[in-house]
Amino acid sequence: GNVEWMACAISDPLTLFAITFSGLIHDVDHRGVSNIQLSKEEPEMAEHYRFKSVAEQNSFDIAWDLLMLESFVDLRRAIFPSLVDLMRFRQIVTNIVLATDIFDASMGEMRKARWERAFGNAEDSEGNDDVLQKTNNNNTTRATIVLEHIMQASDVSHTMQHWHVYIKWNRKLFQEMTLAFQQGRMAKDPAEFWYTGELSFFDNYIIPLAKKLQDCQVFGVSSDEYLNYAISNRSEWEAKGKEIVQEMAQSM
Repeated sequence: GNVEWMACAISDPLTLFAITFSGLIHDVDHRGVSNIQLSKEEPEMAEHYRFKSVAEQNSFDIAWDLLMLESFVDLRRAIFPSLVDLMRFRQIVTNIVLATDIFDASMGEMRKARWERAFGNAEDSEGNDDVLQKTNNNNTTRATIVLEHIMQASDVSHTMQHWHVYIKWNRKLFQEMTLAFQQGRMAKDPAEFWYTGELSFFDNYIIPLAKKLQDCQVFGVSSDEYLNYAISNRSEWEAKGKEIVQEMAQSM
């Protein structure tokens, strides 16, 4: 079942550390603006990364270059003693970090399609040897997809925790984006769209993501808790969000 193959996939020490490492480095050198704005401000960087996931690729490259320094030779030997381990670690981290670019529409559609291919017909597999064999062969793909979703959930984890945690980090993001607007690095004042934007974010990204985590059972019973918090925060934001946005805007 899902629990067995996922437990096997993420019990591997290299994979576990890759998730941790990715969480630490995925926003290295973040400039406080979107990839669209970053591409305008840093055209050479954007061209280097072919205008795809610019901030995310930049974060990975900076962190990887640091890891490759001579001063970290012992750490590297501990993480990946062989070239095969190095290549696998790099590939896992690359996939996970790039998964945090949630505003690239083409990548989003690709991930949705991969999820459907990997998990869409799981119910039909019982009793069918051919389908079971195909499912077993597909477990590596499944594991990769789930690792990406773990990282995506971690990146927006404040939305799936207690209301006070959600509001704390919501406020910090609002302040960061308002500062970008005041500096002329953002076209619209966040106060104009923040209330409806959060509702849309919950409906179209956060809650569907929490449901996927629940479906694949990667966090066990905690997945139910994350989904419940997401739904509860969405409801409370709908009731209180307009006043909160007004207060945050005035404090700026």
